[in-house]
Amino acid sequence: MADLTRVAEQDLMKSSVEEADKPALVAEPPANLDDNSSSSGRGCFAEKEKEDTGGHQPKVSRNRKREFEDDSRKVHMGEGHGQTVAAHYNELQEVGVEKRSESRIFYLRNFNNWMKSVLIGEFIDKVRQKKNSITVLDLGCGKGGDLLKWRKGRIHKLVCTDIAEVSVQQCQQRYSDMKVRSRPSERIFNAEFIQADSSKELLSSKYDDPAMCFDICSCQFVYHYSFETYEQADMMLKNACGNLCRGGYFIGTTPNSFELVKRLEASPTNSFGNDIYTVKFEKKGEYPLFGCKYDFHLEGVVDVPEFLVYFPLLEEMAKKYSMKLVYKKTFREFYEENMKNEEHKMLLKRMKALEQYPANDHSSLASDKPDDYEHVEELMKNGKAELPMGTLSKSEWEATSIYLVFAFEKQL
Repeated sequence: MADLTRVAEQDLMKSSVEEADKPALVAEPPANLDDNSSSSGRGCFAEKEKEDTGGHQPKVSRNRKREFEDDSRKVHMGEGHGQTVAAHYNELQEVGVEKRSESRIFYLRNFNNWMKSVLIGEFIDKVRQKKNSITVLDLGCGKGGDLLKWRKGRIHKLVCTDIAEVSVQQCQQRYSDMKVRSRPSERIFNAEFIQADSSKELLSSKYDDPAMCFDICSCQFVYHYSFETYEQADMMLKNACGNLCRGGYFIGTTPNSFELVKRLEASPTNSFGNDIYTVKFEKKGEYPLFGCKYDFHLEGVVDVPEFLVYFPLLEEMAKKYSMKLVYKKTFREFYEENMKNEEHKMLLKRMKALEQYPANDHSSLASDKPDDYEHVEELMKNGKAELPMGTLSKSEWEATSIYLVFAFEKQL
């Protein structure tokens, strides 16, 4: 816990009331999407996140530090939520492309997948400027949804690991099928597959080569599960960064704790959301650094407990493993920045990450609620868009805007 002593106590008491983002999208989200800010937050996220202006941070008080240790120890003594998460993903049924296309969140899932594609592609390109043989750790690989991204990136070696045994088996089967379907002239990366709880088990002892050095560790929509305790969050960081090469990258996507708490404090109840996602906390006003649990539900995909990740703390903890933050961006910021790239815009279209508005004669809109497309009508009225255009429904924009992307670089 010595790492926590460098975290400013005043920063730990800051809240999620971030400056409202303005919309600037090909298919813009509702202009008031982030206007529900609240200054009434209490606890460690009670005011606007403070930028690090000088690098000096006072120590956490001894009482405060002891409180973190005690909370962490109490949670750590139990089995924790790892098995709940594993059981949930083990029980998720694999569905075909046709069934997925009928999902209410078809475009949302494609949009999130596009975000991952752009992020992964960006850092593969960065590594390839220095070397051709790229080794990757996919930390929380799930069923192998990113295998094609690694294939496109022409990496040399991939290690896939996940807490859910069934997911790892399905990932391995997808890899085998991909090799069978590949062209004879195409070289597919080598891969190994490991079922393990990366927040409690040291992965390097399970590798074929324990001294293996990774150029990229990708952790997509997973790291927040480890913030149940300090020990788990630290073990996940050790697995993510401990075997990174010098100049290697730890990249990922995770819920934005400041956005979550901001929406919670603006809600009259202990929950918020819409018809496709809901977030429910046990109570308002108290947000411990570890074990701050909330229940997250995303239509047909996720229904498990998660934990707030206070990002300034994650950044501080990562220094233990010689990691420096390259950037942290909200999904909105990342999207707007990358839509300036024509290649990324074309990829967005190919991946069907946005739906056409209005729908054509052979299709229907994802949402049957008229107000879910008021943001498009507003753009039309102000002369800022022409139909047809690509967009997500308001409900989907709200769901995807709770996330952020991040990237750290190994400094040793």
